[in-house]
Amino acid sequence: MKYLKVLILALVCWSCNAQTDNSNLLISKTKFTNYAKLPFYKKLTTTNNGTTVWKDQYKYLDSIDIYSIKYKSDNLIVTGLMVTPKATGKYPSIIFNRGGNQDFGKLVMGHAIYTFGELAKEGYVVIASNYRGNGGSEGKEEFGGKDVNDVINLIDVLKEVEQADTDNIGMYGWSRGGMMTYRALTQTNKIKAAVVGGAISDQFESLKDRPKMETGVLAQLVPNYYDNKEAELTKRSAVKWADQFPKDTPILLLHGTSDWRVKPEHSLKMALEFEKHRIPYRLIMFEGGDHGITEHKDEVNQQVLNWFNKYLKHNQPLPNMEYHGK
Repeated sequence: MKYLKVLILALVCWSCNAQTDNSNLLISKTKFTNYAKLPFYKKLTTTNNGTTVWKDQYKYLDSIDIYSIKYKSDNLIVTGLMVTPKATGKYPSIIFNRGGNQDFGKLVMGHAIYTFGELAKEGYVVIASNYRGNGGSEGKEEFGGKDVNDVINLIDVLKEVEQADTDNIGMYGWSRGGMMTYRALTQTNKIKAAVVGGAISDQFESLKDRPKMETGVLAQLVPNYYDNKEAELTKRSAVKWADQFPKDTPILLLHGTSDWRVKPEHSLKMALEFEKHRIPYRLIMFEGGDHGITEHKDEVNQQVLNWFNKYLKHNQPLPNMEYHGK
């Protein structure tokens, strides 16, 4: 009997430990410190009395921490990046969804320093996924299929980040990342505000503009693509299911009018769908802007920051989407 009690106690302890392990999604975070090894280090620095220092516009790097992360998503180990303010405290969080596919567009230190760093220095925790199958992650990418879970699961990962205010989470996606954002918004109610740039909203139109995407990307990444082509394209075309978007998550759409990768019609059509279904949105078209809207980068960054500040930091009320006025 004594040994039976010991065995039962051991099993209970093992069970408790197993549950604890399963509840931890964030497997590891490794701080990045060796900036001098970056190929663009000299672009970030200058010399002052023989000492290498940050250029004025990059002095914020002293106020943030950059981490490479690994986390669990559907029993897969997925890689990503996270940038946080150094100062202690609770900060609103932003989930960033990268563009591209496979290794094209994978997360690199440039994302952390420029895109994420610009937000983190303003008091945000920024986290991003490489998606399954990319950047050393397990599994296989599906270009907007089950890999959308890799984005949604970051919501729970943030619960394990001490500085993250998980009551105020935003989402920010560019290009394919915009498509991932659209899909995620219809599957969770945890996102308070969203921004998309150069976002894919209609895969049927994308294939007309860029037919090589079908054989080079979709057919390779989407399971059983040719057997379920209509359904799989629809799944990745937000204009087809705009009625499913939450009406309490304001969305900022940004697009360059000279974007050849994702034609500006994607955001124009999406705005019309949001208009029809009374989804709170703002559309800004940048004249002559390319896919990254690089010609208006400062303005883009400011618009993104203003949007997140408005709804995540200042908790301003949602716009009145009922038709009204005198």
